[in-house]
Amino acid sequence: MLFGTKSLVILATSLIALTQTACAVPVVGKRNIWSPPITYPHLGTVWYTGQRHNVTWDTSNPPQNITNTIGTITLRKGGQVTPVVVAQGFPITSGRVEVAVPSVISGTDYQLVLIGDSGNFSPIFTILEQ
Repeated sequence: MLFGTKSLVILATSLIALTQTACAVPVVGKRNIWSPPITYPHLGTVWYTGQRHNVTWDTSNPPQNITNTIGTITLRKGGQVTPVVVAQGFPITSGRVEVAVPSVISGTDYQLVLIGDSGNFSPIFTILEQ
């Protein structure tokens, strides 16, 4: 006999484990990534801490199947991500959300990051302390 009982048990166990692993792998279909461009704030915009503004983005060309429809907006400064969340939990297809300008140090190098189906940055704008 070429294989002993122990070898057959190891082979059978390995095949079962391999089959279960293969079945556990999720099937990923084609993803439609959507990065709607932010239209406000735009280059040259000046916000003051404590003010309220509508952040807007272009929703004119969404894909048929949006992967993530719930949005978050975070703040970026000097090209670096910050932990400041400006808005969250809104529908990415709405095209706008009202935000309160956070209390941050004055700077001319802020951007907003719209995260939903993907992430994209606003043009650079200014936030000044009131």
